Amino acid sequence: MPAEQFRLPDLGEGLPDAEIVRWLVDVGERVAVNQPIVEVETVKARVELLSPFAGVLTVRHAEPGETVAVGRPLMTIDTGEPGPAPAGNLDLDGHPEERPPMLVGYGPRGGPGAPGAGPAAAAAPPAGDGPAGGARHAPPGRRSRPVVVRAKPPVRKLARDRGVDLRTVVGTGPHGTISRADVEAARASGGPGEVGARVRRIAVTGVRRSTASAMVASAAGAPQVTEFLSVDVTETMAARDRIAALPEFAGIKVTPLLLVAKALLAAVRRRPMINSRWEEGSGDSPAQIVVHEYVNLGIAVASPRGLLVPNIPDADRLDLVTLARSLHELTMTARAEKTAPAALRNGTITITNIGVFGVDSGTPILNPPEAAILALGSIRPMPWVRGGELAVRTVAQLALTFDHRIVDGELGSQVLADVGRMLTDPTLILAWA
Repeated sequence: MPAEQFRLPDLGEGLPDAEIVRWLVDVGERVAVNQPIVEVETVKARVELLSPFAGVLTVRHAEPGETVAVGRPLMTIDTGEPGPAPAGNLDLDGHPEERPPMLVGYGPRGGPGAPGAGPAAAAAPPAGDGPAGGARHAPPGRRSRPVVVRAKPPVRKLARDRGVDLRTVVGTGPHGTISRADVEAARASGGPGEVGARVRRIAVTGVRRSTASAMVASAAGAPQVTEFLSVDVTETMAARDRIAALPEFAGIKVTPLLLVAKALLAAVRRRPMINSRWEEGSGDSPAQIVVHEYVNLGIAVASPRGLLVPNIPDADRLDLVTLARSLHELTMTARAEKTAPAALRNGTITITNIGVFGVDSGTPILNPPEAAILALGSIRPMPWVRGGELAVRTVAQLALTFDHRIVDGELGSQVLADVGRMLTDPTLILAWA
């Protein structure tokens, strides 16, 4: 059968693998060139891969929940063009192997002792050695192969949602397939020290895994200090309303974050050391502080897949209209899970808006390797002493965390005070930007 293999490409930053989220076509369906065919998730982003071939999908080499290494086969397509035909199905390295017919979503027919079910299928690793239904790592010196789990994609998803490891479930369906009832029964039985459905397990993959690793590295790698400031932003909120009414901003959502971002960019211009990173030395080379002469402004966004920090390249060169549009597009793209991996690289300083959750303030953690992150807390009417008299003003809470190896208390305080002064009197943004 004339066939072409599509192998998992490098999706950026030298990422080693990707997890299959869902297939957009089934075995036996005809596909066209550049047709979206599978959705995968890396530690950075979720993307749809396009088919480079036209033909009929004959083999899916991994199912949802399984992890595929870069360069390994994702699918085989019968192109209908002359060429050498593969002998049966293909192994993980793309070599022909004799295997029995496949049941879509189930794996090969027969049990562990059946023809085509090799040692990897017969000797599953202990429970808890990987995600539900996912690929495992072989012992050192042996080639990694997926353990056969006979379950349809909806059942695999149910298992992940319920925190059930499919490798521990005995299937009661045809040919040992696992049903929804088998998953629910396994969940109800619980595990050692657990009572039935009173726990839920969530596999840490993709963005959550990346965020967890970055935060551990941030906390362990840099001495972090956080300073706080309450700011009267009454004039900034009034300026926001006037800006939103301008014809140039028609159709653009103007939020307080826009003016906070502009104020931070102006503060960076006044005090460039805040926009830097620490670079460890090696051998005879000493450590260095790398000061960026551009600002890639990161914006922390809560997406359905976890926390993302895409950035706006060269934000310091943008006018207010373009910056407003860029902020809106960045947020909408992240919430729609469409952020490209490139947008998550090379940030230089970050803003996180925790005020949208009704939180007054907090201690944001650095987004490594950046030297500073600014948190915008809630904006609300509060009692405020102005001109020696008590009045009700609109007040915001700011918090600045910085790497104390680079930023000492004086510089950190100056930057935070600069942002506060500009938000108190927005005309300073024009003067200092």
